[in-house]
Amino acid sequence: MISLSEFDISTGNFDDALSSENTKLSKSITAQRAILLENVSVTYKTAYDRQRGFKQILTNPFQRGEFKVVQAMDDVSLEVNHGTVLGVIGHNGAGKSTMLRTMAGILRPSQGFVEVHGRISTLLALGIGFNSNRSGRENILLGGLAMGMSREEVEVKYQEILKFSELGDYIDLPVRTYSSGMVSKLAFSVSVHFDPDVLLVDEALSAGDAAFKTKARDKMFELMSSARTIVVVSHALSTIAELCNDAIWMDHGKLMGRGEPQEMIDTYMEHVRIKNSAVTNDDF
Repeated sequence: MISLSEFDISTGNFDDALSSENTKLSKSITAQRAILLENVSVTYKTAYDRQRGFKQILTNPFQRGEFKVVQAMDDVSLEVNHGTVLGVIGHNGAGKSTMLRTMAGILRPSQGFVEVHGRISTLLALGIGFNSNRSGRENILLGGLAMGMSREEVEVKYQEILKFSELGDYIDLPVRTYSSGMVSKLAFSVSVHFDPDVLLVDEALSAGDAAFKTKARDKMFELMSSARTIVVVSHALSTIAELCNDAIWMDHGKLMGRGEPQEMIDTYMEHVRIKNSAVTNDDF
């Protein structure tokens, strides 16, 4: 609120004081906000043709097929403050992964506005962004540079990442020679050790063996304790309930609800139960 001492009635400086106060308020809100989505929609087309068989394609290869329009996100508005651990639940194709890729800047909205404050680290698909022909060591460097870090900053973190990943001497071999579990460990280690302000995680908390999963979960709790902003997409609802302090439910590209994680899980499961019951009844 503006006090009388902040403006001079005689000189008519009230508007200036009000403008200054609004600017302070705007900066304060922005400082609290990590992610903002305003009326975001993502639409794309996929080519398909149910009528044309192999023979028709051979006889008329230049005939255009039909296109199916997919509404991956439909007018979604969402605000996430710093320190929030947001769980995103919903069926396959609900728009969860599309939302994370839009937050990460990988996908451009068909309409709407996306704003993210701070350094982003993504764990959207284990190993995505790695150069398979380069070594693990080189990929660590490339990952840090891609996040805007200097070579010196990456080198400071290197030993910590190597130790956490448990790759040992394999770190100097090309990533293409790694097993899927080794790629998972490296991807997770890189994503969480470069001090991200915003961490986007898509179905990646099952990385590695049982011991590594426990270590990965503990690392997530460590990031949460330092008030990092985390968005987690997972079909493992127990993970959402355990890790998150906020949750949203997506369905066919729409934001259906937001609330306490267990509340959203219960609402979503009730929706699934009713939907499955309706399908079963239609069969008789």
